[in-house]
Amino acid sequence: MLNSVSLTGRLTRDVDLRYTQSGTAVGSFTLAVDRQFRSSNRERETDFISCVIWRKSAENFANFTKKGSLVGVEGHIQTRTYDNAQGQKVFVTEVIVDNFALLESRQTSQNSPKSQQTANASATATTNASQTTPNASRANATDPFANNGQPIDIQDDDLPF
Repeated sequence: MLNSVSLTGRLTRDVDLRYTQSGTAVGSFTLAVDRQFRSSNRERETDFISCVIWRKSAENFANFTKKGSLVGVEGHIQTRTYDNAQGQKVFVTEVIVDNFALLESRQTSQNSPKSQQTANASATATTNASQTTPNASRANATDPFANNGQPIDIQDDDLPF
């Protein structure tokens, strides 16, 4: 049987890091994962997936992420049940995280969305006003795939396969 999950998404809140009575770290978080298709009204829908991470990985994950961080996780799905205070049986399905990857730099994740939008808007305005700004020409000189309006010439011999 195969039970394997790989997800990429953003944290909906900071990791809730706790410790069991024996001192084992356990972190719980929710990952917002966009669906690959759009709904009938052309909007992308998002799934909110509950995840749990254990031990030293939980401590590291909690220390290096925060609400809005873009992360990749690998693990497996697990279900469990418990009786709530009203005596009703509650079913829980969650991803038990085995591995994770931080998918953006700390500097990027520390910037607020508003400051990123402002920076992107000013960069776009600068680029549109003058295509030969010092920063744009320097980026084009170091990035062979920078969009300078010219088609990219790739020969069959350039392909690695």
